[in-house]
Amino acid sequence: MTGNQYTTRRDFLKKTVLGAAALSLPVHAIASAAGSKKKTNVLFIAVDDLRPELGCYGNKLIKSPGLDRLAAEGTLFERAYCQQAVCAPSRVSLLSGCRPDTTKVTDLQSPLRTTRPDLLTLPRLFKQHGYQAASLGKIYHHRGPQGDDPQSWSCPEWEEKGSWKGRGYLSPEAQAQINTGPRKGVGVGPATEAADVADTDYRDGAIADEAIARLRKFQADDQPFFLAVGFKKPHLPFNAPLKYWKMYDPDKLYRTARDTWPQSMPSLAKTGWGELRGYTDIPDKTSRLSDEMAKKLIHGYYACVTYVDAQIGRVISALEALGLRDNTVIVLWGDHGWKLNDYGAWCKHTNLEIDTHVPLLLSAPGYNKNQRSKALVEFVDIYPTLAELCDLEIPPHCEGTSMVPLLNDPARDWKKAAFSQYPRGKFMGYSMRCGQWRYTEWLDEQGDVLNRELYDHSNGPLADKNLAGEPKYKEIVKELSAILNKGKGWKSFQEQG
Repeated sequence: MTGNQYTTRRDFLKKTVLGAAALSLPVHAIASAAGSKKKTNVLFIAVDDLRPELGCYGNKLIKSPGLDRLAAEGTLFERAYCQQAVCAPSRVSLLSGCRPDTTKVTDLQSPLRTTRPDLLTLPRLFKQHGYQAASLGKIYHHRGPQGDDPQSWSCPEWEEKGSWKGRGYLSPEAQAQINTGPRKGVGVGPATEAADVADTDYRDGAIADEAIARLRKFQADDQPFFLAVGFKKPHLPFNAPLKYWKMYDPDKLYRTARDTWPQSMPSLAKTGWGELRGYTDIPDKTSRLSDEMAKKLIHGYYACVTYVDAQIGRVISALEALGLRDNTVIVLWGDHGWKLNDYGAWCKHTNLEIDTHVPLLLSAPGYNKNQRSKALVEFVDIYPTLAELCDLEIPPHCEGTSMVPLLNDPARDWKKAAFSQYPRGKFMGYSMRCGQWRYTEWLDEQGDVLNRELYDHSNGPLADKNLAGEPKYKEIVKELSAILNKGKGWKSFQEQG
């Protein structure tokens, strides 16, 4: 079933309220004839490197009251997946409604408009329908005048001011460690900081301030809006005001249940967590961090989650105070998962469950609150969902499925699989969550299968062993391979409707 096959409220209006004669009228005439219904706004919140480790997702240690409240006001998707576990491809996929094989963006070096200048992106769709489309903070990976999609916004993309010595690192101790040489990332300092400063001194506080200012302007001007707000924490470095660090006892925080890679895991499926090694206090080549450093990083991650949670809470509170909440869809997503010493590794950059599983919260006017859905959903589903919720026609290029039926019935039958992928040099790993299984095939340039991975996740997000080569799982591998269909299995689900 696809989002394109669901009848939108606009289609219903055209067919039943206005009659056959209205079908030849332009859209603005139809709206006028129907009594000019006020457009539904969208608050589109992106959070960088956010795991589905929140109070509303069952983590009893983390403090996330803002996101927990949002979950109670809408639908929480327990099994949501990104299309690729790294920033640029994940965000481009979501914002275009297309999978990485279609966008041709599978790395960090390729803005969307260099690969697919023809695609109608989600913000541009809203802009074309009279919305003020604004981008604050990190929405695409590439930003600025030559970013992924400048023509999709009603005004220039807004980026908070300040260098690494401005809003990035605030303490003299951290600033003294900022790298200026070739060894690591120039301008990058230590992996953590806990400065005793106000929320607004760091970048996400400034982003929240700007979001609130934009909401006030939209309200004053009575303009429909698509406001995209991209928060940067808990992305590295784990820098947050000291008060958020003080909320946690580091000795009581999350510890991984497995600190080595799964048995029989192919080497090309692993990652060397080079992203973390770019920070000045992280060893270049060690295979394992010290317990002290691991504890400090986990502490910092938790502090950053609570810090960004507070900023998101501020923005949603402002939306309510301005009287805009009842006419605004709020969607919140984390662009991919993240390893916190899981498998003895850090960061993302794999097809593993812990990197592809993401948080997704959706609250829409007129739909039930405090719902949870176990349906398999994907980031490509967000585009058609927002279009349908706002009575916009879903473009035919979209490769996802509108989730609106799940807002009506979270337990209904849905997709059998969610698809992800990750490249390793000239090889592509196509991966799929299906039932209790995560199944992956690594293909060469000719499309031949080099390696297979099969992990049983019936007991949680971490797996002990790659089961693909064991005889007892031969039939399961055969069945899952047919569903994956070398990464193209999602097409058959669309065609089935």
